[in-house]
Amino acid sequence: MIGPGESRPVVVGVDVRDSVRPALDWAADEAERREAPLRLVHAVPPGHYGQRGTDGSKQRKAGQRLLDEAAASVSGRHPGLHIATVLEEGAPAQALYRESHNACLVVLGSRRLSRLEELLSANSVAVPVSAQAACPVVVVLEPGNSTEQPPHLVVGVDGSPASHAAVEHAFETAAARDTHLRALWVWQPSLLESTDEVNALQKCRRLLSEAVAEQAANHPSITVTRQVVRGHPVEELAKASENALAVVVGRRGRGGFTGMRLGSVPHGLLHRAHCPVVTVPAPE
Repeated sequence: MIGPGESRPVVVGVDVRDSVRPALDWAADEAERREAPLRLVHAVPPGHYGQRGTDGSKQRKAGQRLLDEAAASVSGRHPGLHIATVLEEGAPAQALYRESHNACLVVLGSRRLSRLEELLSANSVAVPVSAQAACPVVVVLEPGNSTEQPPHLVVGVDGSPASHAAVEHAFETAAARDTHLRALWVWQPSLLESTDEVNALQKCRRLLSEAVAEQAANHPSITVTRQVVRGHPVEELAKASENALAVVVGRRGRGGFTGMRLGSVPHGLLHRAHCPVVTVPAPE
């Protein structure tokens, strides 16, 4: 538990995959930016998850060695950062879900599993943690180096409570990174009813302005671009992610560990985005 006056840590999942390195770098940079401790977590599956004859003691030693190596690597780049290593027993997604209750952010790498692999693999982490975590989750799909100047973040807006949480997080992140913010509302016309497109787009622009007005007033130094586009939310946000540092979206409700309740937009972006995807849970 976090005691009075203590900062909530940035938590990052650590394993042997190459895809973890960008996530570790992102997490360390974010922890330094937030002046928060960094918590490196590795999960060792219990006996019934492992293969017959597996030596649990060897697994734990290998896991601790992995954590120590990761901590040493981060310390070299961030000598003043407070780093803790945590070796847990259990499925990785469940361990990181538990950690999320005392974290300000959970950061993960991704192997870009197919949807079938997400369901069948005991080591599937990105989708189930994004669906279940109690705090925002960053899945680092790509390094996230913007090719546009000035660099910017993208936030998907639709007026929902989850979207409101995403907007708040996006403004806080933009302020910490001293970067621009692009607020994107995607209008998807219904096939079952005729719609006056001009009036519909005008309404969306008004709703978008209202959705970001409070945070824009709270962060007057941030340059905000407001844009309404017509199309499918996943496709349009994926396009917008091509030159972004990260794309931020809200998550409705709580999903299960299968990740089936993550929501079509954040789930789709985990497969389609060209930069890190930040999933922000709706307030309770």
